[in-house]
Amino acid sequence: MNYEHIFEELEIETNPFALCELKGTCDLGLGRDASATLHYVLSGEGEIRLRSKPPLKVSRGTLVLIPALQSHALHSFGTTRDPVPSCKPAALKLASLMAGSRQSDNGQLTALCAHVSVGLRGITDVIDLIREPLIENVSSSSQLRPALQALLVEVSNPGLGSRAMIRALLMQCMIEMLRTRLTTNDRALHWMAALADPSVWNALRSMLDAPGDKHTVESLADSVGMSRASFAKRFADAYGSGPMELLRDLRMLRAGSLLRETDLPVKRVAELVGFASRSAFTRSFEAKTGQSPRAFRASSQ
Repeated sequence: MNYEHIFEELEIETNPFALCELKGTCDLGLGRDASATLHYVLSGEGEIRLRSKPPLKVSRGTLVLIPALQSHALHSFGTTRDPVPSCKPAALKLASLMAGSRQSDNGQLTALCAHVSVGLRGITDVIDLIREPLIENVSSSSQLRPALQALLVEVSNPGLGSRAMIRALLMQCMIEMLRTRLTTNDRALHWMAALADPSVWNALRSMLDAPGDKHTVESLADSVGMSRASFAKRFADAYGSGPMELLRDLRMLRAGSLLRETDLPVKRVAELVGFASRSAFTRSFEAKTGQSPRAFRASSQ
């Protein structure tokens, strides 16, 4: 399947928000974020621990994309491999989050962390359709190796334009990760296969634009001129699930963004994402994130 036209219209934004330094054997909880989170490990060894999923082993050169609303934590094994030289996060205007060591300071895991947004044709947060973490380990022959070396230079010797350079390098990493996964037919990127089908993409765009509207399988099928049965099958074949399952995910993602970025009452957030009652919204949100809307808002702030 040819995805060239998709990459030509992708609009990728990365926003570095922390240089996480874990000294010794320790954990740094990162909670549930309303946007996808990218971690690029610059030094050390450890793992990323996720709720109800096996841990992901990480070391220098590991690039991990964690989907939105997935609680996770960085864990350092406390090894002393490939340290980042003379790190100066303050000069980059990044938050330096220091995790207290429970053992002697015998090593450090350093990871550059960023929020990621991917748009297509002016529609933002397409990346939120990814359901499972994506992980790449950069080898000496990888196309990502030059970007890793450049990131080390920018982090250890920040100067004029370093933050903009880091954003550009992370964007390069995102493109490389996506195209590598597409060539191996990764099921986590079924949504990109859907974009190659005009009928499915038009329906998907309607849900992305307005997840709070009263969409049904029938209304979506009518909007693309298909029968209900034909549309449901084509959507499931392209995306890997039914349109209503995807719509529920999109509504929870939009709700997470509203809770984090606004002070709207929970009842109003529920209305904006298509729920008739606050109680029904709260049950769905808790099932998705493990937290009530109020608790999620408090932890995000």
